[in-house]
Amino acid sequence: MPPPAADAFLRVERRKGAYALVVLCREPVNTMNLSFWQQLTAVLDELEADPAVRGIIFCSGLRRDVFTAGNDINELYAPLTSHERYREFWLVSNRFLARLYTSPLVTVAAIRGACPAGGCCLSMCCDYRVMTESGSIGLNEVALGISVPKMWAGLMMRLIGTGPAEKLLQFAVMLQPGEAKELGLIDDVASKEGLMVRLWAAAEQAMRQMLKSPDFSRADTKSKLRGDFAAEWARYAETEVDGAWELLSSGPVKAQLAGVLERLSGGKKKADPQSRL
Repeated sequence: MPPPAADAFLRVERRKGAYALVVLCREPVNTMNLSFWQQLTAVLDELEADPAVRGIIFCSGLRRDVFTAGNDINELYAPLTSHERYREFWLVSNRFLARLYTSPLVTVAAIRGACPAGGCCLSMCCDYRVMTESGSIGLNEVALGISVPKMWAGLMMRLIGTGPAEKLLQFAVMLQPGEAKELGLIDDVASKEGLMVRLWAAAEQAMRQMLKSPDFSRADTKSKLRGDFAAEWARYAETEVDGAWELLSSGPVKAQLAGVLERLSGGKKKADPQSRL
């Protein structure tokens, strides 16, 4: 398979069985900047409009074991961006997530390795999550000096319950795959032996199983279960963005993120082009 163009972070592969593979391939760790979220939106537009596609499997095409390391901190660190740019970034990303959560397509996240923050949220929006035995997953924003977005936290609460979610979110806990499965944050774990083969087998088996149901009845049920939450999420993004920018522009948060950027870039003052949150 040919590599994507220099400015393309996704690769789409249509597979037999009426589903498509969406490969996330922004080296080195799939950090999610504005362009990344825009490309995700365009791919979802394309696949939902294709009558031959009934499902999507999201996976990583990186050389290292990372699903996606989350949002690009360069989109969040106020001195490197602007209120206008941040507003577009936040609305595009959250509208995509809310839409993915209610997509009429069957959606599966095949998670290889690390899956913090934005990667965790993307996977939580899918119908089924399978993860390699080696890795970690969670919303760890608090550890980096950022509050967890309200609707992201609400989605985790819907999946695993309020009590467990509150503890994980407040203390920025990254779960090991077995722990995540026990809590219901993921659905299956691929054993270490034959790791990628087992991951794909589990993801494809889940896809085939869910595609046994008629699309119209499954998608309508999904909409009824998730539609109100997704609509609130899309609306709230508009309300949230200005307050979030005020927080990101505050002295303590700027200082905290400056330290994160310096650490990620190996102590250099210049920001890492793929810093993550």
